[in-house]
This record gives sequence, structure tokens and C-alpha cells, in this order.
Amino acid sequence: MEFIKNFKSELIVESPGRINLIGEHTDYNMGFVLPTAIEKKIVFQFAKNESPNKCQVYSTTFNTGFELDLNTLEKSSVEWENYILGVLNEISKRTNKLSGFNCTIESNLPTGSGLSSSAALECGLAFGLNDLFDLGLSKMEMVKLSQIAEHTYAGTQCGIMDQFASVMSQKGHMLLLDCRTLEYKPIPINLEPYKIILLNTKVSHNLATSEYNTRKNECEEGVAILKQDYPEVNYLRDASMAMLEGVKERISETVYNRCSFIIAENKRVHQMAAALTANDLETVGQILYKAHEGISKFYEVSCAESDFLVEFSKSNIHVLGARQTGGGFGGCTLNIVHKNAVDDFVNAATQAYREKFNIELDAFEVKPSTGTFSYSN
Repeated sequence: MEFIKNFKSELIVESPGRINLIGEHTDYNMGFVLPTAIEKKIVFQFAKNESPNKCQVYSTTFNTGFELDLNTLEKSSVEWENYILGVLNEISKRTNKLSGFNCTIESNLPTGSGLSSSAALECGLAFGLNDLFDLGLSKMEMVKLSQIAEHTYAGTQCGIMDQFASVMSQKGHMLLLDCRTLEYKPIPINLEPYKIILLNTKVSHNLATSEYNTRKNECEEGVAILKQDYPEVNYLRDASMAMLEGVKERISETVYNRCSFIIAENKRVHQMAAALTANDLETVGQILYKAHEGISKFYEVSCAESDFLVEFSKSNIHVLGARQTGGGFGGCTLNIVHKNAVDDFVNAATQAYREKFNIELDAFEVKPSTGTFSYSN
């Protein structure tokens, strides 16, 4: 099939990845998170075509694409196509205004890095089609339909944080988001003289989808037992450690560990927001290290490579804190590093990581950035 790669685009959309400073796996437990968009992103180019229902989507980054029919949408055996198809399926339930279009996608978001390239893909497509066809969808509707698309077509039972951060973020701020009510508060972040440096382990998320869904089920198992004694507990965000201790003998050690991590992590989100507001950077770093300990030992979604990098960072006096960020089983570690020591830290970490795992690190700075936006070409 010959793909249309050089069509005259009518609309450009920039859809960012995201980091989550704190609040890992709390979103699908209806808890609190503290994410923001970053400047690494996916850029879409859109144009209507002459067809009522035929569409072409082409990735210039990976030199691959596919054609689809809006009238016969169904799941694909190709993973990345399902993020596109899922969004189109959800939009088709809400409006009949869509018609044929061409779309190219260019990304500088490393896939499998924990920066939520999937949410950027979903939200950027929804945002662009909303503008191109004047669908009248609100930002919140696009966030929600993108999340549902990931559930139904990609098969990951994710919370709403990734899509929310990709669309709703504000430059220079984290978003303190309540994942149950979707109320949020922008929290200014000023880390001067420190920077946020991500170290990409280059370890793929080969366990991420299945284990992600397993963790969600384990949390739900804990809630079901808690609810027997505490009817007010509908999600783990409603539970306290005292409640959990009260039912400890009736749950497995694994489920206990999962629940204790989520309860503690929810507290850390509020502690982090307070530390940022007070510009207490030492506390920011300490919270990150504590969170990684929980991710690794109690929620068990870390890996040897991430654990190594976080432990390595502790030997550098210019690093305030670090943790694995993202869904888990690889991806990036997030490090708060003094701006004058970034190069030395990255060089030392790269050498140590190469010697330990024979893998070359990718390192890059990220800055809290604006959410998805579009402009005419």
C-alpha cells in the first residue's frame, strides 16, 4: 500500500508525554497524583480527504502505517494501531461527524520509557479530530474517551492520570489531581538550582500490561475485604493503615503489601505538594526515595536496572532524590540533580550502568510544560 506521506496538512497538534512526580498506581485506586506534561511529544499533521470513511495513519518515526475504514472499526493485532482505533471507536459513539482523513505522526517520546506515549497518541488524535471536524468535545470528554479507548482496545486498565496530564497540564506547574472527583489544583514547581533528569533504563515494558492489570485486581481484592469491616471503603483512597492492620490476618501478604503501598503513596502526594509549595527541596528528594522503596519492595513493579540507578544516585551528594517513574518494569528513573553537577552525574551513571548491564543509558532533562494544543498549518 502506498501511503500519503506528503499531503498538505490543515492542522498540527502537539501532544506531550508526561512525568508523574509522585503518586504511582494511585490513579486507578481513585487516589491522588502529581503529574505534569513534558516538552517531549508526538506531533500530528491532519487533513481531510475526499473519502467519506477511508483514513490513512502513518508514523514517520517508525516508517509504518495503516489504512482503516470508519464503518468497520475492529481491534488490530498490531499494538500501536489499537490506540488509534480505540479513540476512533469512542468518538464514533459520540458523533457521526467524522469522515475520511489522513494523518502523520512524528514522535520524540521514547516508547516503553514510562513517559506515557500511549496517552499522548490517544489524546493527540482525539484533540486533532475534534478541531478538524468541529466535533464539539470538551477537553474532559477527550481525556475520558482516550482512557476508555486504552481499556477497550489496548487492554490496559489504566487510571485517568496519563490522559489528564497530557491534555490539562500548565507550564511550570504540577497538577494535584483527585482521580475520583477529577478536581485538580496547579502546584507551582521551582526546583532552582536543581533540574529534573530522566535516565532511561532501555528496559522494555514487556510485563507492564499484564502485571498492571494484576496489581489492579490485587488492590480490588484488598478493598473487598476491607469493605466487610468498613463499609465506607469503596477504594483504597478511603482506607487508612489502621483499617488495613485490622484485616491483616484475612488477606495475603502480597495483597497487604499492595494496599499498604497505595495508602502510603496517597499520603506522599500531599506531602510532596506541601513541600513544593514551601520550596522545601530536601523533603522533595526524601519523598522520592521513600516512594521508590515502596515501588520496589511492596508494589513490586520495579526492576533490577531501575533499582540499581536509584541506589547509585544515593552516592552523589548533588542528587536530592530519585525513583522509578511510570507504570513499572523498566522505563525511566526520575532524578533531582543540581544543575552544576548534571553532566558529571550522567557520565558516572552511564559508565556504571554500562559496566553492570552492558546497556547504554539515555539521559535528558524534562521541564513541566503545557498540555496538548493545536494550530492551523
